[in-house]
Amino acid sequence: MLVFLFLAACFLAYSNGANDNFKGVASLFGSRTCNYRTAIRWATLATFSGSICSIFLAQSLLQRFSGKGLVPDAVVGSEYFRLAVALGAGITVMLATVAGFPVSTTHGLTGAIIGCGLVAAGRQVNFVSLGTGFVLPLLLTPALAVILAVSLYALFRFVRLRLGIRKEWCVCIGKSRQLVPVPQPATVIALASVPALRLSAGEEIQCAERYAGTYLGVNCQKAVDAAHYLSAGVVSFARGLNDTPKIAALLLLVRALDVRWSMAAVAMAIAMGGVLNARKVAETMSHKITAMNSGQGFIANLATGVLVTTANLFGLPVSTTHVSVGSLFGVGLVTRQADKRVATGILLSWVLTVPCAALTSGLVYWLMGQ
Repeated sequence: MLVFLFLAACFLAYSNGANDNFKGVASLFGSRTCNYRTAIRWATLATFSGSICSIFLAQSLLQRFSGKGLVPDAVVGSEYFRLAVALGAGITVMLATVAGFPVSTTHGLTGAIIGCGLVAAGRQVNFVSLGTGFVLPLLLTPALAVILAVSLYALFRFVRLRLGIRKEWCVCIGKSRQLVPVPQPATVIALASVPALRLSAGEEIQCAERYAGTYLGVNCQKAVDAAHYLSAGVVSFARGLNDTPKIAALLLLVRALDVRWSMAAVAMAIAMGGVLNARKVAETMSHKITAMNSGQGFIANLATGVLVTTANLFGLPVSTTHVSVGSLFGVGLVTRQADKRVATGILLSWVLTVPCAALTSGLVYWLMGQ
């Protein structure tokens, strides 16, 4: 059973990486600051670093997601309970990943704990603790992310205009080869290749909106790109710091495996999930919620990083998914480019995550009991 528990926790970690790893760098890919491969490599490196640091910095979350305080200790100490929680949450997150919906592993775990707790302990589930310690932070953070992203956008736009930094659109100019018919003796027509200067303008979505000029001798666009990369790294680092202990908490029963090695195994599984299976969620996060340029992507990442890092310091179980989507949507609302239909679909997937994880984990626990 302990071997199965370890494998189930690794499966949940893999599902988490597949669904969550790209969220920190979605704005890099969406604003065409870099390509998909560069973005996922940067996300994997930063997330893995955060996961390793969580061994030393995130002990409060490790205890919170062990299930203690929500269900009786006798149930929490059962390997059947933790196995059912891992499988219920992992299956739910993986199904959402295959469908391309960015959902919350935190929601999946919370739902799985509720489902197992109701089957195993019935009315002994502590719903008061669930509401104040889990549900309230998860509900508040998307709204806070939207408000913070809108506020930061207004602030940075005001500063940019005061500094006289303007935006510009690219126009493509270059040489092209044209075939020109050239009459020849004996009514033969030959084709000659002649170079010609060509000007082309594509659709707006194909153009790159950039920041022109320099400030204090620094190229404005390069400065924005550097800040954008840094903010994406901060978000990915904070996500690894926040999510790894939630999953590793399921392995506290494996006495033969030190908790540090448990968290290291979870970190490796998260990294593998992101590298191998993140493409569909990447498309949703990067291109379907809102169009953005590099500066707007930086603002969304900054808002996400501030909220998730603050939550880590206070041991609050926030969802990086909710914060990241809320920040992107907040920027999209200001620029009037947010796709509300896509946002509604994502919101529906969030609503379904908890009951789906609860039903799946509860069914698994009941079947093992039989």
